[in-house]
Amino acid sequence: MAQGKQQRNRRGRDKAGEQRDEFDQVILDLARVTRVMAGGKRMRFRATVAIGDKKGKVGIGIAKGADVQLAISKATNDAKKHLVKIETTESGTIPHEVRIRTNSAKILLKPAPSGTGIIAGSVIRQIFELTGIKDVVGKIIGTGNKVNNAKTLVKALETLRKPRKDEPNNEKSDKEE
Repeated sequence: MAQGKQQRNRRGRDKAGEQRDEFDQVILDLARVTRVMAGGKRMRFRATVAIGDKKGKVGIGIAKGADVQLAISKATNDAKKHLVKIETTESGTIPHEVRIRTNSAKILLKPAPSGTGIIAGSVIRQIFELTGIKDVVGKIIGTGNKVNNAKTLVKALETLRKPRKDEPNNEKSDKEE
């Protein structure tokens, strides 16, 4: 009888473990922030976390906490609430070029031929690895602020649209004539 309870508990933990393993997470930025109060300084930690399932979903979250672990768990929960579905091509790249600017962050993304890999630096590389996109070229033109660059990249990925299916039909009609 005790074994039955252990098996049930183990099964429950496995289910919870599967939910946790659904997304990979990367800590993009971890900062110690200080607030000046009447009695002195109050120290907290700010964590910026990106999560992704390597199948086209990615999200970023930012949160503060009294200690590092609390800030990371809060940021992970925030990232799960802000997931974005990304449109990709069959070859594993983005469908079209994107240039976007928000505040001081400017980002340029270009599709790349198969086998190129991820040619990008800083947070762009980390987020693309979480999305599952294999071939892309990215360039940060504006600021070096990781948080702003991550937010801008997610905004750029939201703007991606699939190419229209009209092109193959047009080629077919040209061949028939």
